Parts: sequence; structure tokens; C-alpha cells
Amino acid sequence: MATTIRKIGYYSTKVSNRPGAGAKMLDALKLAGVNLLAFTGFPERGGAQVDFIPDNDAAFRRAARKAGFKLSARKAVFLMQGDDRPGALTAAAAKLAAARINLIALDAVTAGKKRFGAIFWVKKKDVARAARLLNAR
Repeated sequence: MATTIRKIGYYSTKVSNRPGAGAKMLDALKLAGVNLLAFTGFPERGGAQVDFIPDNDAAFRRAARKAGFKLSARKAVFLMQGDDRPGALTAAAAKLAAARINLIALDAVTAGKKRFGAIFWVKKKDVARAARLLNAR
């Protein structure tokens, strides 16, 4: 399978940085039948920031509202998926670098069966240009 890159939406929120805070949020989404393409979190100013990349924005927003999440506005992130191989991220990273677009964050993982996935962010001012350069659909 060829590597694909999509520009999609994500939402973030702040939670306490305590055991179980993220699990509670994920459980609420599971009970509502919400599928996430990605979920990531990290410590942020005494708490934690969690980012949700939903498969279906409307279903996610309904479930989040019902669960009492205080979400950010929808923002752009890139989702990259393809066959795992050495240097799977290299071409995209090199295109961005050549255009002087900085990757401000990136998470990547192998998905088994020789597949990989990655999510990455660029500055808001660079999103449209990055999408064009990478043929992100």
C-alpha cells in the first residue's frame, strides 16, 4: 500500500496529570461508540494536554459535550499511514524542510503487519502550504 497523508482535524483539552484521567476520557468515548484515529497526551503546566483525532468529528463532539470535555476549537493535524520500511517518514520530512516548514511535533508508530502511522503538526500559518506540498487530501 502506498503512503497516504491526510490533513484532518483534532481537538485538545487540559486534564489533571493523575493516574486514570486519560482512561476516564477514553472510556466515555468508547461508551459513545466513538472511534479515534489517534490519541496523544503530554504534561503541560502542572496538568496534562490530551489531543483527540477522531474518525468522525460530529460524533466525537457530541460525545465529548455529553461527557463534559472542554475542547479547543478544531485544529489541523496531518495523519500519515503506509507500509513500514526504513526511512518511511524521510520523504515527507525532507519536503517540509526544503520548504522551510518546521515540524513542531511528530508521533509515529509501527502498526504491525509491516504498517506504520504518524501524526504531525506544523505551525498554523504553514498548514495550507504543507498540505499542498505533501498532496495531503
